Amino acid sequence: MLFAYKSIDSQGLNKEGSIDAPNRDMAISGLQRRGLVIISIKDEKEHKSIFEISFFEKVSNKDVVILSRQIATLFEAQVSALKSFTMLSVNTENKLLSRRLTEIGDDLQAGVSISGSLAKHPDVFSSFYVNMVKVGEETGKLNQTFLYLAEYLDRQYSLTSKTRNALIYPLFVVITFFVVMTLMFVVVIPKLSSIILDSGQDVPFYTKIVIGISNLFVHYGFFVLIFLVLLGIWVWRLSITEKGKTYIDSLKLSAPAIGNLYKKLYLSRIADNLSTMLSSSVPIVRTIDITAEVVGSRVYKGLLGDVAYGVKSGLTLSAAFAKHKEEIPGIMIQMIQVGEETGSLVSILKTLTDFYKREVDDAIDTLVGLIEPVMIVVLGLGVGILLVSVLMPIYNLAGGIN
Repeated sequence: MLFAYKSIDSQGLNKEGSIDAPNRDMAISGLQRRGLVIISIKDEKEHKSIFEISFFEKVSNKDVVILSRQIATLFEAQVSALKSFTMLSVNTENKLLSRRLTEIGDDLQAGVSISGSLAKHPDVFSSFYVNMVKVGEETGKLNQTFLYLAEYLDRQYSLTSKTRNALIYPLFVVITFFVVMTLMFVVVIPKLSSIILDSGQDVPFYTKIVIGISNLFVHYGFFVLIFLVLLGIWVWRLSITEKGKTYIDSLKLSAPAIGNLYKKLYLSRIADNLSTMLSSSVPIVRTIDITAEVVGSRVYKGLLGDVAYGVKSGLTLSAAFAKHKEEIPGIMIQMIQVGEETGSLVSILKTLTDFYKREVDDAIDTLVGLIEPVMIVVLGLGVGILLVSVLMPIYNLAGGIN
């Protein structure tokens, strides 16, 4: 269990953190062996009140990239791991990351390995990150490993950010479209429909539909709102289940326009993970398992699980991928096969990473270029059809009066 403590070190400086121990007495003994004078020590569960917990605290990918570069620089300068993490915990602006680094420093002082310390904080360091650090410890190349991690995370952050930002604009336009249409049905259409109905003329079928929808919004809008809120809650609750997440990930891959973009993003991520870990001598089955955890899609996670099982059964990587030709393009399977036959699999995977990164960039540029005119046309057509449905009868009425 975790114990939060406040203490004074040998230099008279205040020090706070947490220690993992079976009970309070062993926690105290562990801290005293470090030369700390204990001021207070409490079970972390009782130490944290509800007011101290922030639901908005988060360590971003960018924070981990910067941290990795800083660690690599300090290790290159022959600064000890304990001193490196202690220095960074003091100088890090992110409070959650600062606490995590303090806890890692405490673990290092207690004799825990760096990878073991990082593994205790999966909210900050992924299994991919921890395993790469473990390989660095075993090979004695920790500074190179952290630099490698920083470059890898930087590539992934850049690619993911660009993809996410490309989808913000269409989402904004769609929301604007629904807001405009709602205002039309609630404010504009009722005023115009009263003129049409009072005239006593025959109302076209399409105009009756528009007036009917408008009446629904005006008279039962509150119930429509409640229905939409309940629907939103139901969708949200479904989305946090494993089945719901799998369905959403499948929907992403099958969606028009953006489905191909997501597919290339996941393929780039798979190739990058595989090349990074294989180049660090991580066993191939372990590499595939870790890649499955960090790929970001349950569809591809399940696929990689099957691939790992196939490799364990004696299949080559290309043969295992070939069983999933719908999700894995033939060109990727063929290039992996060439890499296996020539002994240059890591180099081939790096080439595939660069290829799919360029494909994602091109797809994003094309998508952004098409979205703006398409959305404007759709918005204009929607509002135009709505107005024509109501204005045509009024125009006919004015013609009849003349």
